[in-house]
Amino acid sequence: MKVAVCGVTGLVGTVMCKVLEERNFPIDEFIPVASERSIGKEIIFKGKTYKVVSMEDAINAKPDIALFSAGGSTSLEWAPKFAAIGTTVIDNSSAWRMHEEVKLIVPEVNADQLTDEDKIIANPNCSTIQMVVVLKPLHDAYNIKRVIVSTYQSVTGTGVKAVEQMMNEREGIDGVMAYPHQIDMNIIPQIDVFTDNLYTKEEMKMVNETKKIMSDDNIRLTATAVRIPVVGGHSESINIEFEKEFELKDVVRLLDDADGVVVIDDPATSSYPMPKDSHEKDEVFVGRIRRDESQPNALNLWVVSDNLRKGAATNAVQIAEYLVAHNLVNKESLMTI
Repeated sequence: MKVAVCGVTGLVGTVMCKVLEERNFPIDEFIPVASERSIGKEIIFKGKTYKVVSMEDAINAKPDIALFSAGGSTSLEWAPKFAAIGTTVIDNSSAWRMHEEVKLIVPEVNADQLTDEDKIIANPNCSTIQMVVVLKPLHDAYNIKRVIVSTYQSVTGTGVKAVEQMMNEREGIDGVMAYPHQIDMNIIPQIDVFTDNLYTKEEMKMVNETKKIMSDDNIRLTATAVRIPVVGGHSESINIEFEKEFELKDVVRLLDDADGVVVIDDPATSSYPMPKDSHEKDEVFVGRIRRDESQPNALNLWVVSDNLRKGAATNAVQIAEYLVAHNLVNKESLMTI
């Protein structure tokens, strides 16, 4: 099994390598790939030193799987070239998510859609991933009509530059600005650029990706995405309206039994998920589970997950694990887009 990690020196690429190691993913040949400025740089994977190579060199090595976290434009250019030689590409950028021929996968929700003909597979937006892991078992049981979600997203969702900005502000140092405003001791109700409907691209990603992943265009969803001064871990306040009535104890049981979900919900001991509790964990944590008393058949939830792991790297590796477990790689089928 030859595995390439493209964008290996970035925040998500680094975590991808860590997750591959921790989960002991079967790798016979590891191929670290990055931009021209990082070629030749040495990285350590499973105790062995490797030199970063170019995209061309990686293609020549003919990997079975390529995990991409190198940005949308890079993915648009290079993912089809890998797919054309039979490599299965799992892409973490937004480039392919809404492409009609590319599946958008969260393993706990819709991995069963995958076949050996899927040579480019899209990893959803981090905020969407943690939300749909929770929505899936509830939708199956009660049929979701509408979702209202507000996010509280870590600066690591923007990248290293954003972390540097926040830490500089905390120390009173002038430096790089990832955001148009101060982030330390502040919150910014804008993630990504505004679109014509006055929502941001991040908010519309959550709307459109959820419908695609859940295979249900009838789910109505509205989102407000907010950046907060936290390093690691996205949080979401989610209000869900169902077509069917529910018992709260049954909701808790469904979530407790759901793959990848951990319920932390004990008001008596002030127990609920917080970003610090999700750090370097792969699960999605749920708490503050309560009925919305203002609306029939409605529920409130608080959902937290590590955005660099389940929101990006871990989800991609889990897709790769599914492909290997179901013998969907090492096939002769090629893809041209």
